[in-house]
Amino acid sequence: MFAERSVDARKIAVCGFSDGASYALGLGMSNGDLFRKVMAFSPGFVPPGGEVTGKPEIFISHGTKDQILPIDDCSRRMVPQFKRAGYNVKFEEFDGPHTVPPEIAREAMQWFLK
Repeated sequence: MFAERSVDARKIAVCGFSDGASYALGLGMSNGDLFRKVMAFSPGFVPPGGEVTGKPEIFISHGTKDQILPIDDCSRRMVPQFKRAGYNVKFEEFDGPHTVPPEIAREAMQWFLK
């Protein structure tokens, strides 16, 4: 793709919500040399088995009233682990359920584009 199209390698990211956020974390962390940033909205886990490559920056958001993937069992456990492993993580909690509020989506895009 890079040989056929003009692609800015600094602007490649992976993003997802819920289970998609979990898989975005796994894909981004195992391909950190390709994906410079990962945006994960309400992730539940990081899929096992991927070999970590590179250190992409990570944006995580999670609602404090999430009843599908409770924040205490998910993001509040993962974020400190990522930070201890040397990842640059921006973590945004919001007062709400299992969703992506528009203001969080905007913040994530601004974070990605900077």
